[in-house]
Amino acid sequence: MKEKLNIANFPTKIERLENFSKEVGKNVFLKRDDQTGSEFSGNKIRKLEYSIKEAIDQDCDTLITCGGIQSNHARSTAAAGVKMGLKSVLVLRSDETPILEGNYFIDKLIGADVRIISSSDYRDHRKEIMENIQKELEKEGRKAYIVPEGASNGIGVLGYYTGFDEILKQEKSLGINFDTIVVAVGSGGTYAGLYLGNKINNSKKDIVGVNVCDDADFFKNKSVEIINECLPYIDNPKVEITTKDMHIIDGYVGIGYAKSRPEELDFIHKFAVANGVILDPVYTGKAMYGIYNEIKKGNLKDSKNILFIHTGGIFGLFPKSGEFQF
Repeated sequence: MKEKLNIANFPTKIERLENFSKEVGKNVFLKRDDQTGSEFSGNKIRKLEYSIKEAIDQDCDTLITCGGIQSNHARSTAAAGVKMGLKSVLVLRSDETPILEGNYFIDKLIGADVRIISSSDYRDHRKEIMENIQKELEKEGRKAYIVPEGASNGIGVLGYYTGFDEILKQEKSLGINFDTIVVAVGSGGTYAGLYLGNKINNSKKDIVGVNVCDDADFFKNKSVEIINECLPYIDNPKVEITTKDMHIIDGYVGIGYAKSRPEELDFIHKFAVANGVILDPVYTGKAMYGIYNEIKKGNLKDSKNILFIHTGGIFGLFPKSGEFQF
C-alpha cells in the first residue's frame, strides 16, 4: 500500500440523523467528512493525502489542478499544499469575470495562482493546459505535479478505499451494520474507493452513488477505469471489477452541474432547519434530495441502516445565498 500524509482530522465521526430518520422511516446516519478540517474540509483531502505524498516523493514544489470556479477540490488542494510547503496553480472554469467569494475567495486568500479559462477550453483542453503550465514552471526551475479533477485517479481512489476500512472499524464500535452507503458522485473517485473497499472486504453493502453531472453509465465506466488504475497500489488486487453491481442513481442532476433548482435549495433549507446540518448545493444537497425522493418512491426498500457520506462543500453555499427564498 502506498504511504500517505496525515493532514486531516480522522476518523470523522458518524452521527444518526434523528429527525430525518423519523421522517423517512429509515435509520439514516451521517459520516461527517465535511469536518476533515476547516481550510481543506470535505472528501477531497482523503485522496490528496496520497496524491500530495507522491508529489513530495517526486521532489515537486508545486501542485497543479483544475475545477469549476467554486471547486472544493481546488481549494482543498491549495490549502493542503500550503500545509506541506507547496505552491499551487489552479485552472478554474468560468465564462465571466468571477466574483471574489466562496471557494474562489479562499483560493486567493491562501495565495494560489489562479488561471481562469472558458468552459469550452476546460472541457476540451484542460489536460493540455495543465501540462503546458507544468512546462512553463519547469523553465523557471520548478517541478510541478498534476492532480487531475477531483483527485479521481488510481492513487486518489486509495483515499476512500482506506476510508471504507475506517467505516468498518466504526461499525464495530457503534454496534451497527450499514447495509447501504450513499455518496454524491461528481468525478468518481470517492464512489470508486468505497466500491473497491466493499469488494475487497466482501462486505456485501450496497454502495449507492447519486450523480450530480453526466449520467450513471458515464460514472460506472469511469469507476472501472480508475479502480483498474488503483489495483497495482493495493495488497490484494485480484478482484472482479464490473459495472453490473455498481448502483448509481440517475435523475438528480437537475438543470446542470453546480446549478440549482428552487426545489433543491428549498430542500437544503428545510433539511438544515430540521436536522441542524448544512448541505451544499453542488454535491450533498442534490444527493440527499435524491435519496429522500428515492425512499419516498419505495426504491430503497431493502435499505434499513443507511450511511450518507457528507463530503463537505460549505464554501460553495455562500455564492448561492441570493437564490434562497426564506
